[in-house]
Amino acid sequence: MKLIKLFRDLLHLLIHNSFPATVLVMGLVHLALLLITLAAGAIPLSVINVVSVLAYVICVFLCRADIILPVYWTILIEVTVYAVLSTYYIGYGGGSHFFLFSIVPIIIYFGLFLFKKRRLWIVGLSLTADFLVFALSYIFFYGKAPIISISDKASKTLTIFSAFAMFFSMVFYNVIYIYRSRREVLDLERENEQLSADANNDTLTELLNRRGFLPLLEELMKEGEEHHFCIAFLDIDNFKKVNDTFGHDCGDEVLRHISRLIRKELHGFDVCRWGGEEIIILLNDTNLRIARQKMEAVRSSVASTPTVFFNMRVPVTITIGLVENTPTFKKPNDIIQAADKRMYYGKQHGKNILISSAVS
Repeated sequence: MKLIKLFRDLLHLLIHNSFPATVLVMGLVHLALLLITLAAGAIPLSVINVVSVLAYVICVFLCRADIILPVYWTILIEVTVYAVLSTYYIGYGGGSHFFLFSIVPIIIYFGLFLFKKRRLWIVGLSLTADFLVFALSYIFFYGKAPIISISDKASKTLTIFSAFAMFFSMVFYNVIYIYRSRREVLDLERENEQLSADANNDTLTELLNRRGFLPLLEELMKEGEEHHFCIAFLDIDNFKKVNDTFGHDCGDEVLRHISRLIRKELHGFDVCRWGGEEIIILLNDTNLRIARQKMEAVRSSVASTPTVFFNMRVPVTITIGLVENTPTFKKPNDIIQAADKRMYYGKQHGKNILISSAVS
């Protein structure tokens, strides 16, 4: 598990530092080539590799300054020139032509990042130019005697090293691209989940809103299915007076406070801010007797726990209408209106009360 996490962290680091990482790898490649060509006695190639290393040192500073486009062209031009000159000096048997294939993923990966929409033709042109250089190198240098003769061992070493550079480039950028694509998909899925949650929840109280609540009730009331549940419809007493006396910010805090109390008392049940100071609670798999006990606990908790707002204690109460589901209720609106009617009756008869019996 630690190795997997380390690998993911490394990929994450490379994705966010892909240009500097590429420059560093290219510099190390030419440093290795410098040592190999020195050992092989190919001094002109050693000199070219010194120039290449210096070019990538400059590219490091350009990356630090976030000047990326010159780095992109430096990589493409440097690799192309080195592949041609190396093939010219030591012949086709040295495998330097493989370097032309090693920059194909670089052209595509970074090109798609740097060139957008109408400028994407630059990527296509770069790929075409890279292939044409390879084709021309084959035409002019294949079968011709090299300018510098190197040992068979050195030639094989350079060929294997060049082939490895091409293989590494293909694998490296494909892995980074796949990993980056997967992360973008996961990020998009998380964003969609968050947007869906935001669409179904009230931003002030973090309770469900109508859009998130009604489908739950509709599912329970499907035709031909019977589910045992109760609906509680509650309203904050004298809420307008709270807003007028202490301000709307205090009113918002009262709503948040009561919502927290309800979630604490009714953990596991679905709670919805129906609108304004009205809240609906779905007490699923609960009969009227148990629902009455739970809602009485909520009413008592709200009445005995004032909202604290800037060192002020703001006491509020709630009035609740409670209805048990029966076959007479066909649609969500039927049972909600019945609970609302009982709540309204409680408002007219003293407030701070739970009404769970039928009213006329």
